[in-house]
Amino acid sequence: MTHAYYARQSTFSTPGRHAALLESLPSQVHELADMVRGLCIYDVVAEDFYGHRVSAERQQEIHLRRVEPMLDRVLALDQHLGPRPPSKRLVGRCHHYALLLTSMLRAHGIGARMRGGFARYFNPGYFEDHWVCEYFDARTSSWVLVDAQLDEVWRKKLAIKFDPNDVPRSEFLVAAQAWNACRREGADGSKFGIEFVKLRGLWFIAGSLVRDLAALNRAEMLPWDTWGTQPKPDAKLAATELAFFDQLAQLTIAPESSFHALRTFYDSDDRVRVPRQVFNALQQRVEEIGELQHDLA
Repeated sequence: MTHAYYARQSTFSTPGRHAALLESLPSQVHELADMVRGLCIYDVVAEDFYGHRVSAERQQEIHLRRVEPMLDRVLALDQHLGPRPPSKRLVGRCHHYALLLTSMLRAHGIGARMRGGFARYFNPGYFEDHWVCEYFDARTSSWVLVDAQLDEVWRKKLAIKFDPNDVPRSEFLVAAQAWNACRREGADGSKFGIEFVKLRGLWFIAGSLVRDLAALNRAEMLPWDTWGTQPKPDAKLAATELAFFDQLAQLTIAPESSFHALRTFYDSDDRVRVPRQVFNALQQRVEEIGELQHDLA
């Protein structure tokens, strides 16, 4: 069963020396999501939303890739995982919220995975690049999206009415949904990406497809990591490339029905498999990832 595969920690989600701490936490999804909301602060809106200016030194926290050093930093700021002021929170972005919640759920044996895609609730008229956690709800035998970034401040600022612990599929499109919307339903690709820096288009969705495929194989990368076949900014995709990304969308649109195929494809194809080194597009440098475990379930 696929949810058993996603109940196992990954290279990035493992809490390491903090395993016992996570196991001691409540196992209710809403409690864990609320905890994460109080542990992180999104750097871009920290001053505007929370009145806290992030220092240049602490800005580097957004590049932390693994849960263990994330928790090292969280606990160095405050030894308790309860509510804390903005200055005591880990500086991060959507990836941090989603990965921390994924790790906490896996620590309780709950199937959880990160999903890359596009949220329509940040910027009306646009689908903004975003990451959320998706967990397996045993009560309903279904996968549920949780946005652990949406604390009370975010919800008030954005006038969000839906439950962030059960995000409607119409509000967050996984990368395959966004790709299919553009390729099959006539959606405007220029509405998908990061509007405030003008990075948007079908090429951007294609990159998200690769990162989402990696996450479905428990390789949860930073949203700005690039490798393999991910297109360059503003690239015009050739027919062969469109066909390739059509295939990725087909594999990732419904992971349960294509689980073995997407696992086998990822494990055997260097165009999508995460290598030992990736390019951090924000830092503009190659970074060592090391050898990842790519075991077939």
